[in-house]
Amino acid sequence: MTKPAPVQQQSLKNAGVTSTLATADLTSVVDILQQLVSLPSVNPMGGSVDASICYEGRVSDWLEAFFQSIGVAYERIEVSPGRDNLIARFDSPGSDFTILLDAHQDTVPVEGMTIAPFAAKISDGRLWGRGACDVKGGMAAMLFAFRRLIAEHPSGAANVVLSCTCDEEATITGITDLVSYWSTNHGRSKLLQKKPDVAVIAEPTELDVVVAHRGVTRFKIRTKGRACHSSDPTQGINAIYRMAKLVSALQDYSDHLIQTVKVHPLCGGATLSVGKISGGMSVNIVPDECVIEVDRRVTPGENLQGIVSDIHAFLADRLDFEFEFDQPWIECAALADADNAELANAVLACVTAVDGPHNAIGVPYGTNATRTCGAGVPSVVFGPGSIQQAHTRDEFIDIGQLENAAEVYFQLCKDGCKRFSRNS
Repeated sequence: MTKPAPVQQQSLKNAGVTSTLATADLTSVVDILQQLVSLPSVNPMGGSVDASICYEGRVSDWLEAFFQSIGVAYERIEVSPGRDNLIARFDSPGSDFTILLDAHQDTVPVEGMTIAPFAAKISDGRLWGRGACDVKGGMAAMLFAFRRLIAEHPSGAANVVLSCTCDEEATITGITDLVSYWSTNHGRSKLLQKKPDVAVIAEPTELDVVVAHRGVTRFKIRTKGRACHSSDPTQGINAIYRMAKLVSALQDYSDHLIQTVKVHPLCGGATLSVGKISGGMSVNIVPDECVIEVDRRVTPGENLQGIVSDIHAFLADRLDFEFEFDQPWIECAALADADNAELANAVLACVTAVDGPHNAIGVPYGTNATRTCGAGVPSVVFGPGSIQQAHTRDEFIDIGQLENAAEVYFQLCKDGCKRFSRNS
């Protein structure tokens, strides 16, 4: 078994956490979640955010102390400067079946929140704060279940790798790096050198099991013009006017998608949305450039390689001026329900035993499961909380669901994946 990596004492001191806190004070899953919510880990997502609450460093430091305190093998791997993946591993004697549990460390920004985002207040059977639902609740439940595995060492349990990845909310660099450890970047991790057998991704699903969801491609389109003084706009070419025509054509393309892309029965059809536009330097200058950002949601079975080229061809056939496409900054395939039925049934069996009957469902949003599934690992999405509360101004999680999720994760690793292993 790999020895625990040395803890960076200075970074822990900066975060205000210690291993004594992790061992002595965190008796319940609620205690763990309060600690996680109280540590800001805001992903700026391209915006301007107070540096004192940005990025995952404080949570990563805390996780490192937590893993050290329970005496488990762990690694901290830098994905980009100041942004790390934390990985811990439990090996069950005699087991040849490995489950990956993944939860992301980052949250969306806190602007506009009507509650104290990092107070982690408990009231009305709920815990309130940024990330409580998306997805520190799921992470806390996984950590609690994982610590229990370490303490009890149940006979016949699966091997378990717990990954706490960075940068899910923006460009998914954390999970992209993680899957490379067993696929293209061998040796980067000592604890995850081989492909896990299955993966469970934490997101708020209200204890249903997500077996399918849409993917996404995001990119920019640019129109060019010629600047001139606005007193005589005929001397220039207005890039914003050109973009107006292009956006109108994109609206036609959105209608075209409805007619040409098959609707998935669980997660719906393909969509396109223009979410941001910018252009021009001053009101008295005819603009020479305009830029939009496009979000194209992809259904299971669609070919990612043809997404952008199809849009380009549609526009080129309808517009009489040139435009430019930037390379997509994110391309995520959909999660398909083609090879995860046995895993989903194993999870549902555990949920039923803990919380009563639940369902296998599809959702329109994307998760880290796109990367694990794309790397050849049957994957589902499961966790406490409602997606209706994610990213909201008064984000909260139901404590009863949080506690039940922790029990489900434990039972899944203890028994559920063993049953799945025998069926595979």
